[in-house]
Amino acid sequence: MSPATIVNDLPLPTNIPESHQTPANTSHNALFTLAGKVVVITGGGRGLGIALAGAVLEAGGHVVCLDILKEPAAEEWAALQKMAKQFNLEATYRKRRRAVEVMDEIDADATRVGAQFHGVVACAGIQQRIPAVDYPQADFERIQELMSLHGARIMIKNGVRGSIVMIASMSGQIANRGLTCSAYNTSKAAVQQMCRSLAQEWGQHGIRINTLSPGYIRTAMTDELLTAAPEIEKIWMAGALLGRLGAPEDFKAPAIFLLSAGSSFMTGADLRVDGGHCASA
Repeated sequence: MSPATIVNDLPLPTNIPESHQTPANTSHNALFTLAGKVVVITGGGRGLGIALAGAVLEAGGHVVCLDILKEPAAEEWAALQKMAKQFNLEATYRKRRRAVEVMDEIDADATRVGAQFHGVVACAGIQQRIPAVDYPQADFERIQELMSLHGARIMIKNGVRGSIVMIASMSGQIANRGLTCSAYNTSKAAVQQMCRSLAQEWGQHGIRINTLSPGYIRTAMTDELLTAAPEIEKIWMAGALLGRLGAPEDFKAPAIFLLSAGSSFMTGADLRVDGGHCASA
């Protein structure tokens, strides 16, 4: 056996299917393109979700935004439509309803535009500052609702080696000082564990699933929280090693990395992008 086939005295497997590998001569641009693909963004009506929708367009993919909002945020949506027109791509919005039906419709639309249903970014989130003992059961169940399972069903049916990105949070690994958000934190820890478990189930189909865990982000949702309790921002900034809170744009490149061939050997993992909060006490 030649030295090239030995790593730490263990032989490398020689029977890896070519379809499981990224070709050695793949260019940098090809590793991070979403051309010819359709990606669904849940929670895509505003904030982080709509920023990630823009990232999909910039990477060459079509995007479908789902949200519980009747309509997406007007100014952000107008900018997204302008970008889609510029790139000759489609960006559509659907109000969330029964998951099976909406995912089947999106799959049919992908065929119509000559693209492949490739990915889901589960970005929907609800942050509520409510003591755990007072938390409504219906709200606890609502923040754990995910569309990823139905996206995987479509990929398996179509034989697509797709990618699912579940937006978790650093709050799945820590308890946030100054906040009473145990239900939210619990849901994010559950997202990370669900990711690991689903990676084990879906790897045989070539479907990758990873979590992206942001730190504190300035969005409309967090702005409402900080307006109601401005003292919390001082607590957050105390752990901001880069001297600022996150912005939705900080998560565009990490999300595209996880969706694209650039992360083809990554599944069941968590990519934490938190500005250093978890590195400090």
